[in-house]
Amino acid sequence: MNRLAESLYQFALTLWVGGLWAIGYLAAPVLFAQLGDRQLAGQVAGQLFALVAAIGLGAAIYLVVFLVARSGARVFRQAGFWLVLLMAAMAAVQLFGIQPLMAQLKLEALPREVMESVLRDRFATWHGISSVLYLVQSGLGLWLVVWSGRAAR
Repeated sequence: MNRLAESLYQFALTLWVGGLWAIGYLAAPVLFAQLGDRQLAGQVAGQLFALVAAIGLGAAIYLVVFLVARSGARVFRQAGFWLVLLMAAMAAVQLFGIQPLMAQLKLEALPREVMESVLRDRFATWHGISSVLYLVQSGLGLWLVVWSGRAAR
């Protein structure tokens, strides 16, 4: 059973971090380059970012439970535990805070596109904050994958 739990740990971590990199740095740029409709590309990318954030939160729950079960109170001295919590916090802020705020700004801009409205600057600011959080989360995820690989050896 321990082997299964460790395999599920690796799977959850790979799914989360792989999803971050695949959506953020492969799928989203392709959507904007190929669709020709920036609004549609943004809608689809937003749905993909929400999906990867939800997957991340689900994965984080398993990762935290696994790490606590494996290490007990010592988990609070492990960098991997804190990386998972930090990444989960960032995913939660994006999913439950920034993305709904950006969706609201889009609704308030109707019938115009948000980037053609007076809300353009606010939307651009929140989009920038979201992008920075995503970049940091992706980097921490890469660090966690490398750290987990070293710990397994």
